[in-house]
Amino acid sequence: MTTPTASEMLAKYLAAEAAVLQGREIQFEGRRVSKSDLPDIIKGRKEWEQRVIAERRRASGAPTIGGLGFSVARLDR
Repeated sequence: MTTPTASEMLAKYLAAEAAVLQGREIQFEGRRVSKSDLPDIIKGRKEWEQRVIAERRRASGAPTIGGLGFSVARLDR
């Protein structure tokens, strides 16, 4: 079994959030979740969104220090 990518995990959290918001009880991450679990699902979604952003930055070659992106000022113009 392969480890899911950040994008795949984000998609799972988005689907779970949508299902719970529609009032359905679903199986997610090996347990049954319902509307009372929504804060945990939202927290997980936000975490995976940040991981997707970081993954995309790494893929684009954007410079980072400690995982934080930055830009470099050009003073020669």
